[in-house]
Amino acid sequence: MRGPHIMRLTAVAMFLLAGGPAALAQTAQNAAVDQVFADYAKAGSPGCALGAFQNGKIIYERGYGLANVEGNVPITPQTVFDIGSTSKQFTAASILLLEKQGKLSVHDDIRKYIPELPDYGRPITILNLLNHTSGLRDYLVLMSLSGINLDSVTTDGDALGLIARQKRLNFEPGTDYLYSNTGFFLLSVIVKRVSGKSLREFAQENIFAPLGMGHTQYRDDHTLLIPNRALAYDPKEGGGYSLDVSYFEQTGDGAVHTTVEDLQKWDENFYSGQIGGMEFLAEIQEPGKLASGKTLDYAKGLVVSEYRGLRTVSHGGSWGGYRAQLLRFPGQHFSVACLCNIGTADTTALARGVADAYLSAQMKTREPEKAAPQSGGEPSAHAGAESPTLTAEELAAYAGDYWSEELRVTYRIAARDGGLVLTDLIGADLVSHAEGFVHRELRPAGSDEFQMTRPRWTFDFTRDAAHRVSGFRLDAGRTLGMAFIRIQRGPGLDSAGKP
Repeated sequence: MRGPHIMRLTAVAMFLLAGGPAALAQTAQNAAVDQVFADYAKAGSPGCALGAFQNGKIIYERGYGLANVEGNVPITPQTVFDIGSTSKQFTAASILLLEKQGKLSVHDDIRKYIPELPDYGRPITILNLLNHTSGLRDYLVLMSLSGINLDSVTTDGDALGLIARQKRLNFEPGTDYLYSNTGFFLLSVIVKRVSGKSLREFAQENIFAPLGMGHTQYRDDHTLLIPNRALAYDPKEGGGYSLDVSYFEQTGDGAVHTTVEDLQKWDENFYSGQIGGMEFLAEIQEPGKLASGKTLDYAKGLVVSEYRGLRTVSHGGSWGGYRAQLLRFPGQHFSVACLCNIGTADTTALARGVADAYLSAQMKTREPEKAAPQSGGEPSAHAGAESPTLTAEELAAYAGDYWSEELRVTYRIAARDGGLVLTDLIGADLVSHAEGFVHRELRPAGSDEFQMTRPRWTFDFTRDAAHRVSGFRLDAGRTLGMAFIRIQRGPGLDSAGKP
């Protein structure tokens, strides 16, 4: 009789020693998290690394899927990923540390440090770069427009030369917000010119090494070998995967390579202030403001928002086939780092799914999701209106070669099948033939307006005094009003496609 009774008491004691109900609750939460990542745990699939942090500790970490599909190497919490734009907070931190050292002010005109940039008639400040209110065109879009693919090797010099040729802004500095990678790339240039060290070196000495982030660095050399690095992939139609890793060498807007374990050390700095102190932490998280007084949800390399009633500070990243999210709930001292190596991963949704598992009792009830538009994207300006039908003769009036001085490239446009087709790109500084949009169709959308659907760009053609088509202005997402002029096709073009 005494034997079973003693066994039951022993079991209870062991249960209490193991944490009791709290341990059971966390086990259930961890299981729920595993379910969030179930699609990435399938055999042969790229996947994700997860770190969930609370009160200064990692409460759950795990790898799902493969870091290297060819070598069948699994992802672990020690796997290194390119975190894309999640890097921007480290660039912002570097600038603020330089300000703290008295070497610059965020209110300085950026031409004080980068005089080769054009004078646009109104100063662009470092603060404008930090909160995306500069109006500068996005240099990654400019590179794409120039025919440069992500798998080309590009350098700081290539990027800066292209930016310095831009004659116009998207808008007057400080008057609007438009996310632009140009600003954060230029911050890397400022760090180098002010400190005498590359952003890679400065961040290593002032952020990564002091915090013990031994597996974190800016990758500014495409030949650099990084131990435990995950490669990145995109799914192929019909099955399998293709490699999608960029060889760009610019930093600032991206290029940090790190692990979920190292990100926990950075995340905890937002509570300890070990690097920078409390004043620094307040400044990096202070939302930007427009000249109108409107407050943004973007601070300095960080997005300040809320999720299900809880305040969040976060930033996602997307580069090549890498995807990243670092999502912090300051009031709960809880964060999620989610790093993936497959281009279809929605790391924001994944990180929120993890937060749901641990914090749901403190969150508002989830609101029903609104149905997405059937088109799968944003409605165009002409949604609901029939596309104009043009005759072959009317379409032929737009066919020709168009030169951009700012991009140093010529677009060749032909009339075909009731629309226009961008058939060739001539004279890109780095030739790789713009596979992203050459041979794409341009469909009539209005008077002298044509639209390309993938990517979604708008060609607004202009006419001269004789009503002949003389050029066009191109709006391409984060780059607006790019001017092209019509040129004579044939022997009049030089080897770069320039008249």
